[in-house]
Order: sequence, then structure tokens, then C-alpha cells
Amino acid sequence: QVQLVESGGGSVQAGVSLRLTCDASKYTHSPYCMAWFRQASGKGREAVAALATDGSASYADSVKGRFTVSRDSDKITLFLQMSNLKPEDTAVYYCAADWLCPLGKLMMEAGYFYWGQGTQVTVSS
Repeated sequence: QVQLVESGGGSVQAGVSLRLTCDASKYTHSPYCMAWFRQASGKGREAVAALATDGSASYADSVKGRFTVSRDSDKITLFLQMSNLKPEDTAVYYCAADWLCPLGKLMMEAGYFYWGQGTQVTVSS
């Protein structure tokens, strides 16, 4: 049963902003680390942004300065504020979470066991 629920995707024009939300409230204890990944059609899944247990954020080079990852104070909701969207940002965006959070794997699929079903973001030029 999927316990991470993403929302906020949509079809937009280049240059606008979107905010994605990942709801982890179905878990008894909030995850220690959470991240956003994305997968464009015909490509592999790639890390976009991650939050470590100490609250530090990591970003893919392609989104630095445009995307911001954050969590609410209860740490049950993960956000991805996306600004100045580009057509190459088009992808299905997935939320990932875990409680183990192995060092060095925050921006790797292998660092997360729990995944949402994804939300589509389409950016047209």
C-alpha cells in the first residue's frame, strides 16, 4: 500500500512556477529523510532534491537556483517549489522517503525504500 501521496503536478508554460506536495501523514512516524526524483519519458529516474535528517538540502545541478525543497514543521509533508520551469523539467515526479538514510545515498534511488506513485509535470515552450 502506497503511503506517500504526491500532488501539485500539471501542464504549464515555460517560465512559470509549480509547487509539488508529498503527504507522508499515513506513516505513524515521519520519515527521517525525504527526496524528490523525476523520470522523463524514455529515461531513467534521477534525483532532483533531497532533505537530510539534519535538514540540509541537496539539489541536482540542473535545478539549482530554480527549485527549493522543504518540509513542514511536523515533517509529514515534503514540498518542491519549482520556479522558472523549462521544457526539460517535463517528467513524472516521485516522492521518496526512508528512516535509515544511509550516508552518501540521499541523491540515489538506493537510499529510499518507500515511494509514491508520482505526479506528472509537463512544461511546454
